[in-house]
Amino acid sequence: MKRTLISNGNPLEAVVGFSRAVRVGPYISVGGTAPVGPDGKTVGTGDPAAQARQCLEIIRMALEDAGASLEDVVRTRVLLTDIENWEAVIKVRAEYFADIRPVDTIMEVSRFVNPEWLVEFEVDAVVATER
Repeated sequence: MKRTLISNGNPLEAVVGFSRAVRVGPYISVGGTAPVGPDGKTVGTGDPAAQARQCLEIIRMALEDAGASLEDVVRTRVLLTDIENWEAVIKVRAEYFADIRPVDTIMEVSRFVNPEWLVEFEVDAVVATER
């Protein structure tokens, strides 16, 4: 099967050896997506809902670059540095996935590489037909 690497221009992709997303056949995985703006700065510092929205917009764009959409998502993973933020983040997740209803995992992690980040998202998608 063809393997397609999706980049969002992060200069660390080549240094560390990762892609924003990888598509193999109909399967797409989008890696840990942090709330970073085009300028490389954290979006929504101190605001878990704003950070969640930024993460999901980055994911939406990566899926589109891979020939998919949010409707193709079958799993989401929400990683939080403070589990008490789960409700604010899940309300934002619902804006994107309430009708799609992928499976979900929510977990607390001790920290991210940038201490301003309160949340990261990962998703997996399956494209039923070529677009």
